[in-house]
Amino acid sequence: MLKFFKTFFINEWSIMIAIVCNSLVLFLMGFQEFGATGLLTTLDHFFTVYFILEVVVKVAEYGWRGYIKDAGNKFDLALVIISLPSLVEIFFEIPDLSYLLVFRLLRVLRMLRFMRFIPNIRQMLAGIQRAFRASAFVLAALMIYNVLLAILSTYIFYNEDPYHFGDPFKSLYTIFQMFTLEGWNEIPETIEANADPDSWKIPFARLFFLLVVMTGGIFGFSIVNAVFVDEMVMDNNDELEAKVDELNAKIDRLLAEKDGD
Repeated sequence: MLKFFKTFFINEWSIMIAIVCNSLVLFLMGFQEFGATGLLTTLDHFFTVYFILEVVVKVAEYGWRGYIKDAGNKFDLALVIISLPSLVEIFFEIPDLSYLLVFRLLRVLRMLRFMRFIPNIRQMLAGIQRAFRASAFVLAALMIYNVLLAILSTYIFYNEDPYHFGDPFKSLYTIFQMFTLEGWNEIPETIEANADPDSWKIPFARLFFLLVVMTGGIFGFSIVNAVFVDEMVMDNNDELEAKVDELNAKIDRLLAEKDGD
């Protein structure tokens, strides 16, 4: 019996098959014609119970400390806890309320467990974490710059384009949209169409938004990407540098032996 539990709840291949099947069920439940069927709901509850038993068996096998010290197990446990509210449907009839529906849909996050089977995922996540720390200052500076431009553009272009600059929140979104180079040319055209033909705002808007795109979109995001990518590949650079240092050390030893002869 113990061997059976280890085979189905500890073996990584069994767990991966269960995740694949559960993801397929969740995918089919997204279709209106399939979502309300009792079979798919029953299967989803079955997989929820399966993942709960997986946690129980692993804790019994490794002990709580041995289980929780693994980052992957922490991630799995969090997803199991998130999916627990879906089991309430078995015992109680849940009304169709939006806030309860949100808890039920959180079970979709179980599909994230696919990530644990990606090769070198831990090194990748460590690189992403390191990259976020390194680019935090640049991102903060870019966000402050976004806020300043949003406030300024609200005061200047409120009357000409209230849809995009009606308040600082709208302006914040609009300026960020321009940073991403998404449809930015349409905004000065809208201002030009609504402004007085002789208004100074027409040429100013063209120059202003051109500078916004250049400084925030092209240079700003380029710097963020450069810092992020550089930190992501730092592990590869460290490994290469270590190999170069090892090769130089071997060359130095060979030269020293040759001089000794």
